[in-house]
Amino acid sequence: MSAPIPARHAAQLEADDSGLRQFAPHKSEKGCVRSPKIDTKQNGATISHNLPLTLDDPNRRQEEGLARATAHHPVRGKETDPQKDADGHALVLSPPDVHDALVYELDPLRDPRWQEFVESHPRASVFHSLSWLRALNSAYGYEPVALATAAPGQRLRSALLFCRVKSWLTNSRIVSLPFSDHCEPLLDGNDDLDAMLGYLQHAKWRDVAGYIELRPLLSRPGCDTEFIASEQYFSHIIELNDTADVLFRSFHKNCVQRKIRRAEREALTYETGNSESLISEFYQLLVKSRRRQGLPPQPFYWFQNLSAAFGDRLQVRVASRHGRPIASILTLKFGSTITYKYGCSEARFNNLGGMALLLWRTIQEALDERFTQFDLGRCDIDNTGLITFKEHWGAQRGPLTYWRYPDCRLEGSKQTAKEAMRRMAKIAPEWCLIGAGRLLYPHIG
Repeated sequence: MSAPIPARHAAQLEADDSGLRQFAPHKSEKGCVRSPKIDTKQNGATISHNLPLTLDDPNRRQEEGLARATAHHPVRGKETDPQKDADGHALVLSPPDVHDALVYELDPLRDPRWQEFVESHPRASVFHSLSWLRALNSAYGYEPVALATAAPGQRLRSALLFCRVKSWLTNSRIVSLPFSDHCEPLLDGNDDLDAMLGYLQHAKWRDVAGYIELRPLLSRPGCDTEFIASEQYFSHIIELNDTADVLFRSFHKNCVQRKIRRAEREALTYETGNSESLISEFYQLLVKSRRRQGLPPQPFYWFQNLSAAFGDRLQVRVASRHGRPIASILTLKFGSTITYKYGCSEARFNNLGGMALLLWRTIQEALDERFTQFDLGRCDIDNTGLITFKEHWGAQRGPLTYWRYPDCRLEGSKQTAKEAMRRMAKIAPEWCLIGAGRLLYPHIG
């Protein structure tokens, strides 16, 4: 059995018909690793070759099926006897100046280490959880994979989570993580992320075309990786570090406090749970909201899978007037954070304060259960109305950048497709809109 292969930064050993040859990363003028470089002697002249970065076949799995390891023998940059080519000439090798890192693949749905790892990691979110991964897999068939620096059987310390999205419509790709607002790499050291990305960049071409997308909250790829910032959003979080009374007084008086009091005067009824009937009421409002936004709704089976995976850690909250649902939200619980994931309403009743009542009740219940954060999710940086709405609740804004490799941004095409979708959504019958969601969502994660 071959030794594990360190990721892209480590020098590589490769056997071919001319004997052993060593490859080292080649640095550009900017100091970024571009491709391995080798110097050989031919007829007394030194010739430099820039070679494609390749790894051994990564598809060999260990018998237990929990992890896959691919690695080359690392070269540590020590003074050693020079390697020679088939003609006995010394090879010119630049020693690596980065840490060697071994990269292993594991299946988080089957590896028993994953749940313990995410539950104990301070940067883990609901989008790392087994429940979220199971829902993605059951509803859309996405295959979750984690890259780790720990060998099978060892305690996990660093991991990068992603899904392979296979699509004939939108091109197959690697996303960390589909339909997730963010997915922070769970790292033990600063070098681990670039090592894992190096592995992905070269393993991905064997079975997945397209691109790799990262959605970190805090981390960012190094320049060596050639990832580019592809999309910009804002995240918003309410810190639940005060009493309910103090938090209420911190809300915007006209836009939040008065809305909550209006909902109480209107005697809106409030229900919470995860029953099939509540999910159905939520979904009926979601279809109306998505039509207003010019988008098809997510498939109903997505919410059924979420409910089955999360159990009572998923809550649907519905505000009704005279028995008629007028607003609803869906929240998920993980660790010390409660996450607002979906919200919808009937527009003609928005002045009654149904959405404000639901958010306020969520905050009150989160305080009672000792949650410390209420994650309001992401929003587009040019959606000033939504940004203002969230910040009226005292939410703290943070930058959220998505990263992509290679640079394949198609802003013009995406905007054209969105405009066409909006026009279709506003005139299509409801059954057609729901059918479009069932067809499209597996391809757009």
